[in-house]
Amino acid sequence: GYSDLVAVAYMDLLLGTAKSGCLGEVSILALLIGAAYLLIRGVIKPWVPLAYIGTLAVMVTLAGQDPIYHILSGGLIIGAFFMATDYTTSPLTLRGKIIFGVGCGLLTGLIRLFGGMTEGVSYSIVIMNILVPHLERWTKPVSLGGGVSRV
Repeated sequence: GYSDLVAVAYMDLLLGTAKSGCLGEVSILALLIGAAYLLIRGVIKPWVPLAYIGTLAVMVTLAGQDPIYHILSGGLIIGAFFMATDYTTSPLTLRGKIIFGVGCGLLTGLIRLFGGMTEGVSYSIVIMNILVPHLERWTKPVSLGGGVSRV
């Protein structure tokens, strides 16, 4: 039936046999194995990828589209786990990481749903990278006793 066809299509997307793409972005399974390795070794934290993928999934679901298709297609997985978590261009604070991931998800969703470009992942990450210094400043923790003096 229909559900069998959908399952086969998802499996093709997971294995990378359903589409062509840039080197390294077509096999979602291989990317997830690499992401798991980085997470287990503590090289990256899960906050940016979870916020990124979760935000995009909610956004496309609200738009009436299939979130699993959006997660398994395009460069979302490579972008979320390997590009958006880059040390030099992503926020250091936890709140900054979550805001960064949500921003990437919203921008990717907007580009995919309303833009004329085929992919929004790279553009959304670059746009959010521009905002990282501001995110750092806005989410910087205040040290104990470092607040405003009330004299």
